[in-house]
Amino acid sequence: MNARSSAALHATPNQAQSAAQQATLLATLTQLGQRARACSDVPALGFLMVNDSHGLAAYRQAALWLRESGEHSGRITALSGLATPDPHAPFNHWLAQLIARHADSSAGTISGPLTKPVTGEDAEQWAEYLPAHAWWLPIPLGAAHAGLLLLREEPWQSHETTALALAADTYAHAWRALRNTSHALHADRKWWKFWPQSQSRKLAALAIVTLVILLWPMRQSVMAPAEVVARAPEAVRAPLQGVVDRIEVTPNQAVRKGQLLVALDAREVQGRLESARQTLAVAEAELRRGQQQALFDARSKSDLAVLQGKRDQAATDVDYYAQALARTQLHAERDGVALFDDPSDWIGKPVALGERIMMVANPYDAELEMQLQVADAIEFPEKAQVRLFLNAAPASPISATLLRVSYRATPAGDGTLAYRIRARLDESSGTNEVLRVGLKGTAKLYGERTVVALYLLRRPLATLRIWLGL
Repeated sequence: MNARSSAALHATPNQAQSAAQQATLLATLTQLGQRARACSDVPALGFLMVNDSHGLAAYRQAALWLRESGEHSGRITALSGLATPDPHAPFNHWLAQLIARHADSSAGTISGPLTKPVTGEDAEQWAEYLPAHAWWLPIPLGAAHAGLLLLREEPWQSHETTALALAADTYAHAWRALRNTSHALHADRKWWKFWPQSQSRKLAALAIVTLVILLWPMRQSVMAPAEVVARAPEAVRAPLQGVVDRIEVTPNQAVRKGQLLVALDAREVQGRLESARQTLAVAEAELRRGQQQALFDARSKSDLAVLQGKRDQAATDVDYYAQALARTQLHAERDGVALFDDPSDWIGKPVALGERIMMVANPYDAELEMQLQVADAIEFPEKAQVRLFLNAAPASPISATLLRVSYRATPAGDGTLAYRIRARLDESSGTNEVLRVGLKGTAKLYGERTVVALYLLRRPLATLRIWLGL
């Protein structure tokens, strides 16, 4: 039996347990170092530092602080339990300032406890958000300053702080390697590395490139909300003044020629028709009596013309009210689709003579109607190109050709002023069979060609002219 075996046999249980803890700690430290060197970027390394360091020493909170060149108090780049910390959060801003003051002190360059503030606002913030004991691990990066702050309720033990210090060195080595690799890739991808080395030549090349971009020709285009509307709809209007009694069809229902669409309240017309018929019967009776009296009384012949006139007037009234009664039934004059809103909005509503109740249109004989805002108005050439992006199929644009633009702006549905524009759907697109009235989307209208500079400065120049009064 050798000396090592003899010492193991005579070791106390506490010594054996301590040896096992040290072995576990060493294995965790080795595994953590491997994982740190395997990180693909700095954010991944920061996430590992604040979360996986818990295997070396238990803690409740961890924060990674970084201060680049030119920054005053630095920023919190990683927090335990969070994927991405908010740099503008009040807690993160206060914690960054607290760590910056410690890092600037003499104790901030070595691993050690971060003293808890005793008085003031910092003490109140610490008591509310942080545990009592904090351990500071500086991460040397050269020009930048970084550090890992670990916090918990129990005091820190010497074997834990030793393992954390070794882990901090491993983190620093992996961080510097990732920063050097990132800087090297960034330098290789700089597109201006091909420019001449002279500063004046660089400025000249930049000016030339900018001028070429600004003078590059392009087509003007604007966007406007669009809707597929009927090209030649038939308006169903009230033939007389009355009240809508019932609507016989539903919105977007297919109708046939001669089908009943709307029925007006006919009670008033029916009453007048009955009264006119009674008047006609009385006039005919008086006419017959006068004709009989004229056979025996020559003076009664002079009254026949008056009685005949009353009879004809009564017959005309009967014909008029009979036709009016027939006009209370509104029928479709063509095949198509009934276009109107909710039927309940019309039932019981009084309508004036000629008021439109609905429209009947061919659902596939459609055009495109757009509402172009006044601020987006540009000059369009004859038969300008239009592309429609339907809300139902935005990935399949439909071609159209501009037909006409209204000569003045009118109020749109949202209260703004807009020009009404009509466009004809191109038959070559092969989509007229699937388009139906009522579909909505966004249309892109193409105008005259211009340069990029005028395209970008069109609105600013228009606003400048208004302010300057030119």
